[in-house]
Amino acid sequence: MSYSIIKIKSFELAVRGVNFYKYLISEKKEFIMSKQFLRSITSVGANVREAINAQSKADFIHKLSISQKECDESLYWLELLRATDYVSILEFESMHNQCEEVLKIIKSILITSKKNLN
Repeated sequence: MSYSIIKIKSFELAVRGVNFYKYLISEKKEFIMSKQFLRSITSVGANVREAINAQSKADFIHKLSISQKECDESLYWLELLRATDYVSILEFESMHNQCEEVLKIIKSILITSKKNLN
């Protein structure tokens, strides 16, 4: 099975997250939550890459599980940025939808991988 879809989508999410971070620090002058968001959103793709190069199926599941957690953490920071009015509803929904899409793909791959482990 090729994992190129999640590899591409998680990279696109990271690029968008970096640009979103640059916007938050330059336009909104928000430095704390945006930095946390940057760390978690870029970690999603980094852990996907580690999973793709895993040494075993168990290692793959472990690395992809970390990616899942980082993606969910990114959603948390995004939701907090919205709740504190640093981002508009439109900015929030667009970024949130992309993050949710990646999270669903990761969860699907994990479910399949865990079933195939046994």
